[in-house]
Formats: sequence, structure tokens, C-alpha cells
Amino acid sequence: MSTLSLSTIRQNLAKFDYTGLGIPVLVLLIMAMLVLPLPPLLLDFLFTFNIVASLVIIMISISTRKPLDFSSFPTVLLFATMLRLALNVASTRIILVEGHTGHEAAGKVVAAFGEFVIAGNYVVGFIIFAILMIINFIVVTKGAGRVSEVNARFTLDAMPGKQMSIDADLNAGVIDQATAKKRREELAQESDFFGAMDGASKFVSGDAIAGLLILLINLVGGLAIGVIQHGLSVSDAGKIYTLLTIGDGLVAQIPSLLLSLATAIIVTRVTTTESISEQAGTQLANPAALFISAIILTVLGLVPGMPHLMFISLAIITAGLGLLVLKNEVDEEATQEAVAQAAATTEATKDLDWDDVDQVDLIGLEIGYGLIPLVNPDTGGELMSRVKGVRKKLSAELGFLVQPVRIRDDLNIDPDSYHIVLKGVVRGKGEIKVGRELAINPGQVYGELQGTPTREPAFGLEAVWIEPSQRDVARTLGYTVVDASTAIATHLNKVLRENSADLLSHDEVQQLLDKLSAKSPKLVEELVPGKLSLGVVTRVLQQLLSEGVSIRDMRSIVETLTEAAARSTDPEQLAASVRPKLGRMIMQALVDESNNLSVMTLEPGLEQLLHNVLQQSQPGQPVVLEPNLAENLFSSLREGARAMEEEGHAAVLVVSPLIRGWLSKAVRFRVNDLTVLSYSEIPDDQSVKVVHTVNALNRN
Repeated sequence: MSTLSLSTIRQNLAKFDYTGLGIPVLVLLIMAMLVLPLPPLLLDFLFTFNIVASLVIIMISISTRKPLDFSSFPTVLLFATMLRLALNVASTRIILVEGHTGHEAAGKVVAAFGEFVIAGNYVVGFIIFAILMIINFIVVTKGAGRVSEVNARFTLDAMPGKQMSIDADLNAGVIDQATAKKRREELAQESDFFGAMDGASKFVSGDAIAGLLILLINLVGGLAIGVIQHGLSVSDAGKIYTLLTIGDGLVAQIPSLLLSLATAIIVTRVTTTESISEQAGTQLANPAALFISAIILTVLGLVPGMPHLMFISLAIITAGLGLLVLKNEVDEEATQEAVAQAAATTEATKDLDWDDVDQVDLIGLEIGYGLIPLVNPDTGGELMSRVKGVRKKLSAELGFLVQPVRIRDDLNIDPDSYHIVLKGVVRGKGEIKVGRELAINPGQVYGELQGTPTREPAFGLEAVWIEPSQRDVARTLGYTVVDASTAIATHLNKVLRENSADLLSHDEVQQLLDKLSAKSPKLVEELVPGKLSLGVVTRVLQQLLSEGVSIRDMRSIVETLTEAAARSTDPEQLAASVRPKLGRMIMQALVDESNNLSVMTLEPGLEQLLHNVLQQSQPGQPVVLEPNLAENLFSSLREGARAMEEEGHAAVLVVSPLIRGWLSKAVRFRVNDLTVLSYSEIPDDQSVKVVHTVNALNRN
């Protein structure tokens, strides 16, 4: 049992991650230093370690290319400050307790710093220490704290605009979802970082004040203890405790000054792809500035009474640096020109490859240069947000994610025009007046408006471009008023909805199946690739979308396809099998407020005639109707649809399942907004009212 226990313990210890113990051990060490006395040798080590840590931190701060590259700096600053304060407490304890024994009572590091600075003159030592305190507290720390405060405020104020910029780039297709997510995370980190730096700067300023107070405590307390408790003379006690106090203060102040400089460097950084050294080397290497400075130094060196040799020597050095920088710039320009010429030569001689063939965008919005203000959020443009809203609404209604719309300007079209492009083909176009609003005549208005007559781009309704000041008047007269961005978005919504089948590809279908598979893996596995290929499923879904049926209920669709696949693999027949299962979803947009479905039907003789024609047609061959009959049929359907819409009903035609598919395809582009249903698609509990009968056999 003991062997097993020891083995288990060893295995657990082997799996333990010791890398996470660093910070907890440091915290425990700091707390121990605040309570327990430390020997001089350990103090020497810890003081030296503190200096090294401060040097490492400031070197990292100098080499970082942007503040977020050192995102842990606020926390590191906190621990470094606490470590130094703990060392101050430990050194103060040993100075007050053992200071009477000599100048090395607190260790050799403290003694060395004290002797080096004082150099036999205690007044000079105090002055030097006071100057260091002023530089640290008044200059560096105070400035860094102010910059941190301003950065935090400006970063928080700029967050909404930066978020909108990310959304705009995502909607425009400039970046993908992964890049947008990364940029949002960086934005959140930047906000947290500068907020933390605003608080961390207070650590530095508090540390400077604490150093000054500790100096006074060590000096006054040491003199009192040395004279009263240990019987030292005032002169001897002053020498010993002044040396120890100043040495201890310097050992603490130098790392404190380094950390203050690191804080100032971090908060004053401008985010670029270059470090501070690279920025300084690039920006300060200005030949004109160097030559002018050399001339000024030369003039000053020629003034009587000036140190001629020093000024003239520095002038020569400065001019030499200017010549060196100028030569490097000339060489760099020559190199770039040679590279450009070589690239041009290579470009001219290389053969065509696949990189020269651009792939068309799935969805594109091309705008004239006059419509660019509609896209720019800085000028109040709302087109990006409108397009995003269209995508979101369509995705929710259709049942799949609509791809981003790439918006770009096109100098080949009129300044006020736009083109809606699907797969490289223009599927819609219109003209927009920036700065005006579109007053649309819905069919009945009570007056006329002054403006530019036009047609609403989406539905072709009569409209007028008016000034924004006329908006209230237009609404009072019965007009529907929309801004320019909304007009484009409405047109885009209509085009995308009408062509939703073209927006669905194998990739989207696979994502839909993967999403369903996460909840019902067996169901998806049985269908794809068990019974149907991904291509057939895609064509079925495209068929449903082309008929205006949403594919949100993927579970019901997959279940039905699994059952119907045994009878047929034809996409149209499979889609016809799915539609009855989605009957209630189809009904939602067709019923009135009382949940009643108003429909029109075909005259029985006409329906039987169409049924016979379909039976006599060869499979795979187009159905041919007698020309007069076809014309009468479509005219009657248009009249019936118009009559139903005037009565406030959706235009719905109910026919037998055998002719529904063919008739729906035939009327799709001949009768606007007509929905063709079969009797089997209407739920049994759905109330139906026939309001019109189509008769195309007895028309004159």
C-alpha cells in the first residue's frame, strides 16, 4: 500500500506544472521580507537582483514595438515596486538595529553606494540624493502619470469609433471574421492596458514619496538610536547613519528611476512596426537638420571667448554624420530604383499564371465616387450598417449565413449610380442623390411634392427626391420617406432575396449539416453520404430557396430527405417531398391577421387540361402549351393576383401536387409575387377561403 502511495505521489509530482509557482513564491518572499530580518549577504543579493530586474524591464520597454507587446507591464511594475519597498523595510530594520557596528552593517552594496556618492562630503551626498528624488518624482513620474491618464481617457472615448471601423471593414469584405475577432480582442486589451497603466503610474509616484519618508526615518531614527541607545557621539552617529541612509536610498532610487523611465517609455509610445531605437534612428537621421546644426556650431566656435576647439570639433563630427546619412539615403534610393526596374523587367517578361486571374465576388456593391460619403462613417454614412442589417435579417429568415457584401467604388459608372453584383453579373442598378431623401408614392397620396421625379430602385414605384427639410410635409401627404442608404439597402435586400438560391453553395450546406450534426450526428450521417451526396442536398435546398421557402428547419428537411431518398434522387422531386413538411412555416407569411388563408384556384377543367399536358410530356423535355392557352393562363393569373393584392391578401394559388412544380416555375418570372401551393402543403387545421377562380379556357 505504501509503495503504491509513493508511486502515485511521484507520478502526481511529475505531472505538476512548476512554472506557475514563480509569482506565488515572489509574493511570499515579499511578505517574508516585510516581517523577518534578513542577513546583510542576502540583502546584497536582493539589492543587486532588484537593479538587474529594473534594467531588464527598461530594456524590454525600449525594444517593444507597441505597448501591447508588454501587456503584463502594469502587473510587473506592481511586483517590482513591492519588492523594492520590502527591501527598504528590511534594510531600514537592519540599519536601525545594527547600524552602530559600522558602515557595512546593511551589506556591502549599501555601503558602496553611500561612499561613492558622499565621497567624504555629507552635504553633497544629500544634495545629490535630493536631485535624484526631484528628477524621479517631479519630472519622470509626474509626466508619466499625466500621459497615462490622458491615454486611458482617449482610449475609452475612441472605442465606439474603432468598433464601428472594424464592423465597416468586415461588412465591406476588407477583413474576414477571424481578423475582425482578433482586432476586437486587441481593442479590448488596449483599453484594459491603458486603464491599468493609469492606476500603475500611481504605484511609481507613491514609491517615490515612500523613498523620501524612509530616508528621513532612517536618518532621524538612526541618529536617535546611535546617540541614545549605543552611546555614540553625534558626529560618529551622523557619519555612520548618513552613509547608510544615503546608500540605502540610492540603491532603492536607482531602480525606482529606471522603472519610472520604463513607465514613461511605455505610455509615450506611438504604435508602429518599429522599436524606439529604430524610430529614433530613422527620424533623427535628417541631413538638413545635421548640416544646419553644424553651421550654427561653427559660427559659435568662431565667437571670441568660446571654446573654439570643442565647438569646431563637434561641428565637423555633426557635418560628417550628415554626409554619412545623405550617402546612405542616396544608396538606398538607387537600390530601390534598381529593384523596381528589375521587378518591372520581370513583370514584363513573365508568362501569365493563375495569379493574374481574379475570382469574382459572390456579392458586390459597386458605387460611383459621388456615393462614397454614404460608406464613410466619419461623414455620417450609414450604408455599411444598413448592409449589415440586411445580411443579418436575410440570414435569420433564409436559414443560412449570407456572405459579406464587398463595397467598392467604380469610376466606370456614373457618380450617383450603383450596381448590385452577384457572381460578377450586375443584377440590379439604381441612382441615388446624396444629401436628399426619397419620398415614395405607395399608391395613394394627397398632394404633390417639389423635387426630382424618379422611380424607387427596388420595386419601381413612383418617387421624388426631396430635401430633408420636406420630410414631415411628405409624410403628411402620405409618402413613405427613406434616406439614400435605406433605398440602396432595400434594393439590395430584394435582389438577394430573389436570388437566394445563388447565394447557397456547398460550403454553406456543409456548415448547416455540421451544425445539425453537433446535435443529431446519426441523422446527418444517415443522409450524407449514406443516401444522398452533398451536391444533391445542395440542389434540393437551392430549389426550396428559389421558391421562397426558408431552410431554417434543417432537422425536418433532413428527416424528410432521408425518407424520400429511397424513392427518388431527383432534386425537384425531393424538394416537392420536403415542402409539405414545411407547410406551417410556408403559411406564416401568407395568412392574414385572423390566421385565415385566402387563395385562388384553377377552374377544374383548366386544371385537368394542364394535368393531361404534363402526363403526355416526355420526362426531361419542356412542357409545351398552345400559345393562346398559355397567354390566357398567365393573363388570368396576373389579374387574379392583382385583385387579391388590392383586397389586402397575399397572392396565393392552390393547385394539385402533380402540376404545382411546373406551374410554379412557369409563373415565377411572368406573375410577380405569386405563391403556388399544392393542396398537400396546407395543414389540415388551416382555414382556407377561395376568393378567386382562374378560368383561361373561355377568355375572349
